[in-house]
Amino acid sequence: MDNAKEETINMQLIGSESPYKVNNEIAGSGLNASEVPISPASNVEDYDPHKHRNRPNPTSNTETLIHLLKGSLGTGILAMPNAFCNSGLVTGVIATVIIGVLCTYCLHVLVKAQYKLCKRLRVPILSYPMSMKYALEGGPVCVRWFAPYAPGLVDGFMIAYQLGICCVYIVFVASNIKQVADEYWEPLNVKTHMLILLLPLILINYVRNLKLLAPFSTLANAITFVGLAMILVYMFDDLPSPSEREMFGTLRGFPLYFGTTLFALEAVGVIIALENNMKTPQYFGGYCGVLNIGMTVIVTLYILMGFFGYIKYGPLAGASVTFNLPRDQIMAQSIKIMFAIAIFITHALQGYVPVEIIWNTYLDHKVQKRKLFWEYVCRTIITLATFTLAITVPRLGLFISLFGALCLSALGIAFPAIIEVCVLWPERDLGPCMFMLVKNICLIVFGVVGLVVGTYVSIGDIIESFK
Repeated sequence: MDNAKEETINMQLIGSESPYKVNNEIAGSGLNASEVPISPASNVEDYDPHKHRNRPNPTSNTETLIHLLKGSLGTGILAMPNAFCNSGLVTGVIATVIIGVLCTYCLHVLVKAQYKLCKRLRVPILSYPMSMKYALEGGPVCVRWFAPYAPGLVDGFMIAYQLGICCVYIVFVASNIKQVADEYWEPLNVKTHMLILLLPLILINYVRNLKLLAPFSTLANAITFVGLAMILVYMFDDLPSPSEREMFGTLRGFPLYFGTTLFALEAVGVIIALENNMKTPQYFGGYCGVLNIGMTVIVTLYILMGFFGYIKYGPLAGASVTFNLPRDQIMAQSIKIMFAIAIFITHALQGYVPVEIIWNTYLDHKVQKRKLFWEYVCRTIITLATFTLAITVPRLGLFISLFGALCLSALGIAFPAIIEVCVLWPERDLGPCMFMLVKNICLIVFGVVGLVVGTYVSIGDIIESFK
């Protein structure tokens, strides 16, 4: 769900607070969680964070579901045929369901843990980084020392993930433009196309008022839906038999599949932003809540795209399914240009998140003069950093796998489990036979293994691709 941060920005446009700031008195008071009075217990139970949220334009359940679905249809879904190429048809279907269920469950864990923490601290909202900090402060003694560093760690993964998305977008836009341009002009290296895009990328990231980008964002989403429908026309035309494809992939290819699928499905930032901005957040969870309905639809769409995309293109499935479309047909060229335009627009929204974290959290208060100038310098450096990485390693599929495994294994799986354990720890509410502790330790281990193995394999393949 690589378009997730676009929805985080949309939440800001309609009135929600930044998911990277804490809009409450305790967060700015310097108090430790252990210093905040939480007794008697009745005081905690009497406080409902949902009733104290100040949202001028809260979203309904239906609107939240639409935002959740809209945020899933980006470059991630276009990479699913390539993911299934690494996993095989049967493994891909089963593993996508398992990863989808796991991601959804961990999102439930995070939202519920944040709710309990808000009740304990008697605050309406906590950001992800601050939730980690206050959870650790009330957790086991052996982890409390790390609490002051936790927000920086979470922000670091968020920044790395967002910069990774921006790199993926640069490679995606340049590669699609190259395929079309090569049909009409002298072929140029993809790095040359990236260089041509550099100045427009810097200028679009100079837009500080995101309301100016909102209409273009709406256009980009419309283009994406139309483009996906047009891709399906090509995909179902003369579809081969499934028996011609591998049912089970290799163990070596599974980490690449895992990273790509996690990159496509995971959406920690958007989930927090959407739940925080709901008119009735109590209906976000639950068996038939907004999150479960949305993720069921999303996982189904991703399986369909991966399954039939792999059947159609087999081992030739590209890092983006747009790379497999005919190069000489006007309709296929139109699809590539449409997606290039949509993703180029979205780059500014994705780039806003690391700017907000780096500038507003770490730099703004240190700059005393010419703040606007230095903010533009910060925006320029961030854009140049993503451009440099993209032009150095123009391997779209490996980029997607790398940042999916590196960042989302931690943000989407391991960190929510850590937060839940620490939130439950003060009350020793860990279930019979310490079930909650054992379960969360398993999630933490799974997340760490996914991070290490997925990152190792992706980096190894990136190095191998240069030989």
